[in-house]
Amino acid sequence: MDNVNLLSPSVLAFVGDGVYGLYVRTRLAETNRPSGELHSLSVKWVNASAQAKAFKLIEPELTERELSVFKRGRNFHTGNTPKGSTAGEYHTATGLECLFGYLYLSGETDRADTLFGIIWYNLNNL
Repeated sequence: MDNVNLLSPSVLAFVGDGVYGLYVRTRLAETNRPSGELHSLSVKWVNASAQAKAFKLIEPELTERELSVFKRGRNFHTGNTPKGSTAGEYHTATGLECLFGYLYLSGETDRADTLFGIIWYNLNNL
């Protein structure tokens, strides 16, 4: 996509939410469980608290550009905080989604794959 840098953090996070959710669902599908069970498992991965933990895992691996995109999303004023998470977790999760949206729309899917691989491996082995 041309001019990804011109997109607002809310648009990047909107796309990134879908991208991140698809990564989770794709990995969970490998377990070949009933769809209801898969949905329950995906909810444990795709929520503000889990995504805030996920960010901490990849933060040391991020380039300056990626960290800048994350910060744009994290600092974007969303106006709400979902149940079960703190405002800090929610803002961090928004930053993570913004980063995944940016990588996807920039065509940097190999990089998104690598970062999600770090998350998946480490959160599965805690």
